[in-house]
Amino acid sequence: MGAWSHESFGNDDACDFAASVSEGDDLSAVDAILDVVMQVGGGYLEAAEASQAIVAAEVIARLQGNWGLRDAYSEDVDAWVERTKIVPTNQLALKARRAPPSPLVEAMPP
Repeated sequence: MGAWSHESFGNDDACDFAASVSEGDDLSAVDAILDVVMQVGGGYLEAAEASQAIVAAEVIARLQGNWGLRDAYSEDVDAWVERTKIVPTNQLALKARRAPPSPLVEAMPP
């Protein structure tokens, strides 16, 4: 896996997921990866799935007008968000906010 940054779109899995979302016409991929995270709960989550879930949360935030860092790696999602008329349901937005953090992230010192 190629990773070059700590930022949301800073690795291959994140960029691949962003591209798949931007090629679609709904939020089914976003919903599906958030379901995976919710099923894992506070347990171990593979890096690829974690990266995808972070992008899923970014997509929801951007659709609600809360833009994160915009750069070459987020441009496909950014363009998709600007042209789509999709509004995430309250349930999906809540799922993105409630996705549990990884225990490894919690254990890291600040």
